[in-house]
Amino acid sequence: MCLAACSRGKSSGHDDAAQNTPATGGQLGTNGGAPGSGGRMGSGGGSGTGGKVGTGGMQGGAGGANVAGNPDTSIAVDTANDSSGSPRLDTSATSDDAKGACPAGYKLTWSDEFDGPAGTAADATKWVYESGNGSNGWGNSELEYYRTGNANAAMDGNGNLVITAKQETASGFQYTSARLKTQGLATWTYGHIEARIKLPSGQGIWPAFWMLGSDITTQSWPACGEIDIMENIGKEPAINHGSLHMPASGTSNDSQLTGSYTLANAKLSDDFHIYAIDWSASGIDFFFDGSRYESQTPASATGRTWAFDKPFFILLNVAVGGQWPGSPDSTTTFPQTMTVDYVRVCQK
Repeated sequence: MCLAACSRGKSSGHDDAAQNTPATGGQLGTNGGAPGSGGRMGSGGGSGTGGKVGTGGMQGGAGGANVAGNPDTSIAVDTANDSSGSPRLDTSATSDDAKGACPAGYKLTWSDEFDGPAGTAADATKWVYESGNGSNGWGNSELEYYRTGNANAAMDGNGNLVITAKQETASGFQYTSARLKTQGLATWTYGHIEARIKLPSGQGIWPAFWMLGSDITTQSWPACGEIDIMENIGKEPAINHGSLHMPASGTSNDSQLTGSYTLANAKLSDDFHIYAIDWSASGIDFFFDGSRYESQTPASATGRTWAFDKPFFILLNVAVGGQWPGSPDSTTTFPQTMTVDYVRVCQK
């Protein structure tokens, strides 16, 4: 999601006034680059059909092993290590608690299982609600107005947080939605970070599960860095985008690295899926339902300034419209919902 202030209708950056940073989201797109080149919002998801699983820029994305629809089959679904030493993920859908939720060698350090009563807002000790439309639609020409409280993001009483995009007037905008972040409450440097999510769908709908560098208050986007764990646009119903946004060397221009996973014979909105990263000093691996589909390292970031060795915070949002997904049309129905089963952070 571009981060011109990092909105999660991110076109790759957001103009997050609440973060007091110069339009951080701006022009980034999943394609990187100047305005119009796509956004970066993550559309995160979870995996499996069962309950809570145990557990832009100027240049486009060169880099990373992007095996769309052809995951690394060496990453098995258990808690052992494969022959390469990569953690195998526990994606069993038999439990609704966090026990055993982390890959081998990791321990759970933060999570939200969203177990509150129906209609209640997200836990204020873990999440901050954004409000407004940022600068120029969070830097991406987005059309939604983010509202605080439980109007567009609330528990469903079944262990999920539901973010709802609606077609309704608010402060002069024709759509409302919600964007939540852990900024000011919790940040992390390295770890296994995942969420189990069922995505919305439709032309102009842009869900995301992503992260921004916590120094965004002093380092404008993309210097702060952006990690898009899940980003989807409605006109690509089966494709999850995983991207890194950072500056091109010696400039303040976004130059992203990106990959994607294509779900065979289904839409991401049909069911829950698990979106995750393994992040270390060596690089960042992207996973879809426990299968690694993309790897990025400082070495693959040639010509760019690697910005991922510092604290980041998490964001969840559903944007409407923007440079990358385009606007809703006559085929788009409302309301649209992104249902989040859990968000978990595991560290060594």
